[in-house]
Amino acid sequence: MYRDVSSCNTYNYGDALYWDARYVMEAGGAFDWYQRYSSLRPFIRNYVPTSSRVLMVGCGNALMSEDMVKDGYEDIMNIDISSVAIDMMRRKYEYIPQLKYMQMDVRDMSFFGDESFDGIIDKGTLDSLMCGTDAPISASRMLGEVSRLLKPGGIYMLITYGDPSVRMPHLSRPAYNWTIVLYNLPRPDFKRPGGISSTRSYLEPVPITERGLIPADFVLEDPDSHFIYVCKKMDDTELSRISTHPLTADIL
Repeated sequence: MYRDVSSCNTYNYGDALYWDARYVMEAGGAFDWYQRYSSLRPFIRNYVPTSSRVLMVGCGNALMSEDMVKDGYEDIMNIDISSVAIDMMRRKYEYIPQLKYMQMDVRDMSFFGDESFDGIIDKGTLDSLMCGTDAPISASRMLGEVSRLLKPGGIYMLITYGDPSVRMPHLSRPAYNWTIVLYNLPRPDFKRPGGISSTRSYLEPVPITERGLIPADFVLEDPDSHFIYVCKKMDDTELSRISTHPLTADIL
């Protein structure tokens, strides 16, 4: 249930061996999945203050964290399932104290205590798990850990190819206590037909129906665009405003 295979191939993206082999081949290189920091900066700066303690899950060999430090971020913990990637990035950034690196599986981040981070950024890591074996279980374990690690009021920002029909069933579970705002961003190389300029701002949230879906009349300019889910962990005040409803057969 809820396994998204729309952009999966024969590789097991949830397997450390795959990523170790890939990073050995890419030794010394750098690759940012989906979007560079320059495109994501308005969203990150709006929701994650530079003073935040940030967790970058599935950092790989991306330049994202380096670019964030250049932009004023002071404390970024980077984790990845690949020991090859982590060893490489530790050596690369050993003289930048704002960047720390640890080999870790996002499905078990028990090294960190509860409510350890103000912001958690995920650029393609949940997507990788959704292409692996036991995808629903892996996604549930990862998102449970993300919720545990976030401080009340903290932000989990997911950058993904997954539209709400395949991501909201995972993100909207009541146990996480998240409020969710959705944005949509075209691919960096997207060209509009005839060079026509966009009629809307990408900084405007995308409307979501009560069922957590995009309205039928909302048109995506780029059909292969990326979605940004901004998930805020509610604090005690926000939780107290939510009415308590008895469990129904639909929920059970």
